[in-house]
Amino acid sequence: MIASWLEPLPLVAILRGLTPDEAVRVGEAIIDAGFRVLEVPMNSPQALKSITHLAKRFGDRCLIGAGTVLSPSVVREVADAGGRLIVMPHADTAVIAEAKRAGLLCVPGVATPTEAFAALHAGADALKVFPAEAIPPAVVKAWRAVLPPDLALLPVGGITPDNMGAYVAAGARGFGIGSALYAPRRSAAETAMRARAFAASWQELARSRACL
Repeated sequence: MIASWLEPLPLVAILRGLTPDEAVRVGEAIIDAGFRVLEVPMNSPQALKSITHLAKRFGDRCLIGAGTVLSPSVVREVADAGGRLIVMPHADTAVIAEAKRAGLLCVPGVATPTEAFAALHAGADALKVFPAEAIPPAVVKAWRAVLPPDLALLPVGGITPDNMGAYVAAGARGFGIGSALYAPRRSAAETAMRARAFAASWQELARSRACL
């Protein structure tokens, strides 16, 4: 169940551009801030090698996987590298089905209710609301009214500590965090600082909602 990995901090670290030689260092900086889900997009340098490094070092306490998975053939490569999560920018049901056959969790990207329901029917474990810049909180609220109430909707794209609140109020259950967290050539120390800022923002949102 993906829900167990999204508690208590439902933020997915998207490490686009990560290289194998920095994978453990950057991963540790983010995990120390409380993140428990890390994805390495497949268009990163030697992505499978980075996934292997992360899985060997942190796989017992974190969900490690691949992002930007575009075809079913890549799913088995990710599984062989030690990944347990498939994240996609689209809702290709063939990729979702292959992920489920391989015993992996799968979070496809959706931009419409039609895509959302098709992805769920194919076995998606959560939905990546993408690109969030084009899908404002009002749209997420409308989706929330018709999608399963326990489904994790995770906006991705342009998310910062300052704009999470409106999405949470609309029904988002977490977020995917990309360049606002990690970018190539950004130091592990700066990445750690950004990770802590995101974690603090989420915890504040959680406290505020608990008081309502």
